[in-house]
Amino acid sequence: MTQVNTEPTPNLFEPTIIVFACNWCSYAGADLAGVSRLNYPSNIRIVRVMCSGRVDPAFILKAFIKGADGVLVAGCHPGDCHYLEGNLRAEERINNTIEALKTLGWEANRLRLEWISASEGKRFAQIMTEFTQQIRELGPIKISNS
Repeated sequence: MTQVNTEPTPNLFEPTIIVFACNWCSYAGADLAGVSRLNYPSNIRIVRVMCSGRVDPAFILKAFIKGADGVLVAGCHPGDCHYLEGNLRAEERINNTIEALKTLGWEANRLRLEWISASEGKRFAQIMTEFTQQIRELGPIKISNS
């Protein structure tokens, strides 16, 4: 009989990831992933927003300051936004926030924007798995309060 080691791996970094998910598409995609019993890391904390365009850069910076190791903003595919161009506004805001992170000396690849529709539960699970692994490889975020 083979013995399986169930002990946690020492020193394995498990990141905290905040996901801002649009109510109409990405949050529904996350729900589909859940009801379809698709596996993805439990490291993510989903914040439902009405539109990805409503995610203020201050929310993202606050998430990092409060301990998030990665932030992902997920919205409707371009052309499918329930608020017409909210996701395009999100894209502009995220690009500007990435530049701000670089200016602050933070790793810009800790912030990511993805388009996930309500029917893309599998895509949601894949992106969460991939992003968690990416952040795990980067290690804990180091933010100086000085």
